[in-house]
Amino acid sequence: MGAPSCADDGLLAALGLDPSAFELERPRDFVCVIRPQAHEAGDYLHEVLLREAHRESFFSLVDATGLVCCLGLRVDEAAYRKVRGRSSKGRLSQGEYYHHDGCSGPTKPRVVEIRCPMQVVPRRICTAGAPFPATVSAMLACLPAPLAAQVEGEAMPEHWTREQADQLQGALTRLVRRELSAEGARAYFRAVDARCGAYLAPWSMGESRFYANENPRQTVQHRRAYTAEHRQGAATGHLSKRWPAEEVPPLP
Repeated sequence: MGAPSCADDGLLAALGLDPSAFELERPRDFVCVIRPQAHEAGDYLHEVLLREAHRESFFSLVDATGLVCCLGLRVDEAAYRKVRGRSSKGRLSQGEYYHHDGCSGPTKPRVVEIRCPMQVVPRRICTAGAPFPATVSAMLACLPAPLAAQVEGEAMPEHWTREQADQLQGALTRLVRRELSAEGARAYFRAVDARCGAYLAPWSMGESRFYANENPRQTVQHRRAYTAEHRQGAATGHLSKRWPAEEVPPLP
């Protein structure tokens, strides 16, 4: 990792963060990681980033980047709801497919925050994040030949609307779910992750990831990702989530 740039210092200052106490990392073009220099950084999310003076700058950073990760946060975990959904050796949960939040409702949240709380058991299952509609293009490219024959003639032109890409992704997801075994589908999505350059860093306790979920510029989809064959009964920590732009009022 190179030395911090003046641009990074300016961005941190615009967010209300002291450039001498935080640093920025960019492991992917669509990922920005905010890392505190001190091991104990406190609650800089609610005390700084979501304050009224900096809130829009922070959400705009998420919109422009795609995925912003804030490390080392100690927050009130009661403000979050636990992520539901269970996977098994023989069945994928809905969360294992690439998706945006709010697809089944009338409105989609601007930003989705997924968090790994401070807890006894580490989170051992990754969460993949990748830009949309690159996820759809990768799903098409990675289809096994017998399944690809069933969608022959489908394409993913650049001029497609988000709605058209959503519809194609839904059709591909249903096809994979119907035709592949659970472990076959997981292997397929590992290939999709590699094809679209998904961000798959292991979770660290106290980390919150902010996904651009609904905006005119770009969005990032996410999914629960088993990077190896699923082992039933392996202990893993839980995740929690919320929609901060809609659920957290501006803090004075």
